[in-house]
Amino acid sequence: MPSEMNRREFLSGAAAAAASFTIVPRRVLGGAGFVAPSDKITLACIGFGTQAIREIGGILASPDVEVVAVCDVDKTGVGYLEWGKDQIRNDIRRIIDEPTWRENVKGVPGGLDVGKEIVDTYYRKQRGAAPGAKGCAAYVDYRELLEQEKDVTAVKVLTPDHTHAPIAIAALKRGMNVIVHKPLANRVLEARAVIEAARAANKATHFLPASEGASQRQALEMIGNGAIGTLREIHNWSARPMWPQFPTLPADTPPVPPGFDWTLWLGPSLDRPYHPNYTHTNFRGWYEFGGGSIADMGHYSLWPIFQALELDAPLSVESTPSHVCAVADDICYTIKNDYSFPAACTVRMRFGAKRARPGLDIFWYDGGIRPPVPEELMAENKELPSEGMLFVGDTGKILGGFRAENPQIVPEAKMRAYRAAHNIPEPAPPQPRQRGPQDLRPRPSERDLAWINAFKGGPRSYGDFLLAQPICDAVNLAAVSLRLGGRRLLWDAAAARVTNVPEANALLTREYRPGWQI
Repeated sequence: MPSEMNRREFLSGAAAAAASFTIVPRRVLGGAGFVAPSDKITLACIGFGTQAIREIGGILASPDVEVVAVCDVDKTGVGYLEWGKDQIRNDIRRIIDEPTWRENVKGVPGGLDVGKEIVDTYYRKQRGAAPGAKGCAAYVDYRELLEQEKDVTAVKVLTPDHTHAPIAIAALKRGMNVIVHKPLANRVLEARAVIEAARAANKATHFLPASEGASQRQALEMIGNGAIGTLREIHNWSARPMWPQFPTLPADTPPVPPGFDWTLWLGPSLDRPYHPNYTHTNFRGWYEFGGGSIADMGHYSLWPIFQALELDAPLSVESTPSHVCAVADDICYTIKNDYSFPAACTVRMRFGAKRARPGLDIFWYDGGIRPPVPEELMAENKELPSEGMLFVGDTGKILGGFRAENPQIVPEAKMRAYRAAHNIPEPAPPQPRQRGPQDLRPRPSERDLAWINAFKGGPRSYGDFLLAQPICDAVNLAAVSLRLGGRRLLWDAAAARVTNVPEANALLTREYRPGWQI
């Protein structure tokens, strides 16, 4: 596809440099699987909540990475949330191979002490280090970590969204490789500042929700083959949010839990009283601290779409947020809310034409909202799934899973005709996969291998920050539109400003705590 050529052009500099000389890997000299300490990525994990725990096993299992430091503002971990009972606890048990770990301890594990325990226990069991060995370093303040840990070559940022930018920029300025989870930042101008810092540092970087688009590739190939004519619209819907969306600001002021640095958690944000409704998983629902459902999930599904279709920043973004009503003095009223994301919304992003591709619209839905059922499905008495992606062309439609998995031209008769025309056999029924002991052992994921290879001098990853500006603009502008009650925003990407709603430009950044300006 054309996007592959563009990607190769983007990566050609690094690839050419890598091809100009030959390296004999140290593992060849040290035996199979051996990586000399001097050849390893020394990684600091900044943020050790539930998402970090879900992902740490594969990193620890990589022979190319040494986790040397962990950092979290919550030392003891109180108030974490999870998607299933004991899910996180069982993940930890699997990683460190201790089936009864914290069997009688209440609460969802997370935080600094748990992070250090996981890393130290795993390495001790794998390498036979003494139980009293120093192990990885532990810090509450990432600034102290960056100052003290001179041997760290890379950082992985899994903190709440509002602190992604300051941490990433600080690490890039120190010459480190950087991995950031979604979003890159929850403000338009902050995300652009991260990208520019990566450009200035000329360091390999990786945006974790990015992928090469294996799930989306088949649908894009169908579109390239003319299966639905000219692509006009893409509809993507998510079952998120899976966290509470608080319609009002907290009124009570509970004490800050022991071991929790509330001021440092606020980071660049202005002072406000502590409340658990803001922290841990809950942060995603607040404009100040999170990016909403579209930032949480839209990067996964839409990143390959942006790359393959070569989308630039949107020309316009508009939205339809849900609202909440209350009663005061026997009068019903709508709560005015510019502080938390709605329980449900739709977003429309309009993109301009590029080369031979005409302009198109991307529609996002969350909170249980889905697009209207297409006529083709109604004729077959079918419904849309709870999550999915729908490609609409001027002669047909393709329906797939949330990331366009298993795409099908609708109705079924058109899909059968497409298979016949392209000599594609009918898909075999899925076979149940037998899970063995190897499936329980931690191992690096595909996206871990992408950044590991890039950080060790290989080609830049498919999630390099320099590819991220269009999708970051789109996702963060969606939040601005929602915050303004659904206003349609006309976007001048070159000038980085909204041209039709002047008050929207103040929301492209934030009011900073002194000393935290970006």
